[in-house]
Amino acid sequence: MATFFGEVLSVSSRAVEEDEDDLSENEEDEQIRRELEEKRTVQLHWSPDVSDWLKSGNKFQCSDFVLAVGHNASRFLSAHVLTSANWDVVGHASVWNERNLAGSRQTGVDSGCVFHRQKDNPSVLICQVTCYIAEDQLFQWTEKVFDCLQQRELHVTVLSDSSVSEYKTADYLCGSSTPFLRSLQSRAFTGPSACGSLEQPNIVTGLPAAVLNHCEVYHIAAVVYQCYSDVNGPDSVTMEAYKPVLAKLGKNIQWDLSPSTDVLRKFVRTTNIQSNLYI
Repeated sequence: MATFFGEVLSVSSRAVEEDEDDLSENEEDEQIRRELEEKRTVQLHWSPDVSDWLKSGNKFQCSDFVLAVGHNASRFLSAHVLTSANWDVVGHASVWNERNLAGSRQTGVDSGCVFHRQKDNPSVLICQVTCYIAEDQLFQWTEKVFDCLQQRELHVTVLSDSSVSEYKTADYLCGSSTPFLRSLQSRAFTGPSACGSLEQPNIVTGLPAAVLNHCEVYHIAAVVYQCYSDVNGPDSVTMEAYKPVLAKLGKNIQWDLSPSTDVLRKFVRTTNIQSNLYI
């Protein structure tokens, strides 16, 4: 190669070196992807006795599986169903993703996905989910949880929090009409629901949709109760909107329609409404 002043320089080809650099970068990227996929894998952690029982090839002989997705749905079950001493925490799920990581850093606590089972009636299993489950983790969670449940004569009830801004209607919604419930059932569900059906073109998304889709494929009786609220975060009025569901839960589930003030105070937190003009 000649320079500007005519000096001839010998230049060796960098094609081999560039190929080697690209190969090492591809291997490094692949390793990072594998580590991220492994980290994002949903892990179920059961109590020692339940874990040993499941490893032996057994499954939960459930007549009712109740899933609460969101803070209001979870706290509603805590106040009206899980307040008695007849419930044991039998496991939890680890769901790592960027949003849960950020939330745990801000609050100082880990996000939750906890399983409860009745002591005197182990055929009832309740799960409270207050953490975010990413799209690529929904199928994992659903498959792994339902793989632990016998599906014959299983009834699934899902309580789900949702923003009223996601509700589509031709009619005007005034403040007095919120919060409100809508339901969506699998074809195997035959009983009456606690509220009206979800109107088109509204849809169910996230974990409730993944569970309902699984139940539809495997012919499991399931109903999703979606509560639309105009309040973000835990709210006592939104919690009360779930009350009609209590009468529709399985006969094996004991519930308290009017818990004491002390119980409600434990699970209902008053949130201060702040302006979003200043941080």
